[in-house]
Amino acid sequence: MKKPAHLKRLLIANRGEIAVRIIRACHEMGIEAVAVYSTADKDSLHVRLADKAICIGPPPSAKSYLDRNNLVMAAINSECEAIHPGVGFLSESASFAKFVRDRGLIFIGPDPEVIELLGDKVIARDTARRFALPVTPGTREAVDDPQKALEAVREIGLPVIIKAAAGGGGKGMRIVRREEDLAENLSIAGREAEANFADGRVFIERYLENPRHVELQIIADSNGTVAVLGERDCTVQKNHQKLIEESPSPAVDNDMRRRMSEGASAMFRELKYRGAGTIEFLVEKGEFYFMEVNARVQVEHPVSEFVSGVDIIRQQILACSEGKIDGELEEFNAKNSGKNLKGHAIECRINALGPGKISRLEIPGGPGVRFDSFLYQGCTVSPHYDSMVAKLIVHNRDREAAIARMIRALNELCIEGIKTNINQQRWIMRSDVFKSGDFATSWYETIAKEAEHE
Repeated sequence: MKKPAHLKRLLIANRGEIAVRIIRACHEMGIEAVAVYSTADKDSLHVRLADKAICIGPPPSAKSYLDRNNLVMAAINSECEAIHPGVGFLSESASFAKFVRDRGLIFIGPDPEVIELLGDKVIARDTARRFALPVTPGTREAVDDPQKALEAVREIGLPVIIKAAAGGGGKGMRIVRREEDLAENLSIAGREAEANFADGRVFIERYLENPRHVELQIIADSNGTVAVLGERDCTVQKNHQKLIEESPSPAVDNDMRRRMSEGASAMFRELKYRGAGTIEFLVEKGEFYFMEVNARVQVEHPVSEFVSGVDIIRQQILACSEGKIDGELEEFNAKNSGKNLKGHAIECRINALGPGKISRLEIPGGPGVRFDSFLYQGCTVSPHYDSMVAKLIVHNRDREAAIARMIRALNELCIEGIKTNINQQRWIMRSDVFKSGDFATSWYETIAKEAEHE
């Protein structure tokens, strides 16, 4: 296993299952892992597995995991050379990346200038256009004037969706189907954007009624190497939050995969992107449209690891610390159209429906089964953080076999002491609609009540 020549110790500025995942990658690479934790997480699994753990504040994220001064001071005091931001929290903060870099530390992610450019969805859409990546019709600038918004909507055509320029996760997002509803929703979306992202700018684009949500996994280095590890389908969602991810997508053929990959590769190469990233698309009626870039590793990266055989966290660390990925990725490029991907992988997100103490935990096993989590028997699930407590991932020879394996794994999984969505995930896997592969982002919303009464 290749170890970065100059990287001996790395601080993980995150918590939960992603912190555990990064610690494991570090240990396989011979890198010491330093964890940080709030007082609510003092007994968490990532604290137990790390070589060293440092308390950075009380439970509220703003006073712990989002406190960049405490994070960087912890890294410097523990003699770390690098900081890995994980997912969420500060992982896509250009100012944090610059703060880390300015203090002589390596940020495991793209340069702050690239993060800033891609974090602005208005600029990112214009960047995508330059590389022949289709975008849905919409405003090319942020809009705050109701009259200008109305003029734009009349040109774009109803329905439209208002989106936060700096947003994500469904915040600052409003669907408008009637002109008379536009002004009010423009104001609401702007206030939500300001409250959640400290940036009230919004833009407008045509709303696709029933698309698929598809994303490409990309790893790039400072030498201009761009590896595309196929696509993931993230169409099963509730309130714009992903529930299930799979690779490859039932909605993408080789020609679409090639066109997506070639445009994305050119874009990432031109931007001098470094590290792991995801480019997201909406797919409808055989066409795809650029949506956004997530300038970080994704929660669902294990799906791509299964079908590609590539350790994405390891390659991310190599790309950002040494400036280059290694031979594990040489066979992947935009022109292979997924030919190097093997089998089919599915991930179910296991969410807590409330806090509590884990009184019983039985983890599924067997061929092609992976369980990424911070849970252990006796641990406490805090009310202070994200509801996702685990990811159950399976791999098999094809989609039908992968679904069968996931049903078996979900039947084996037992988490007691808290309520979870395991039954709902089992219901989805058994659904004829899901098995058919023919569904869109609105599907789960329409059957949620039925699924959630399981």
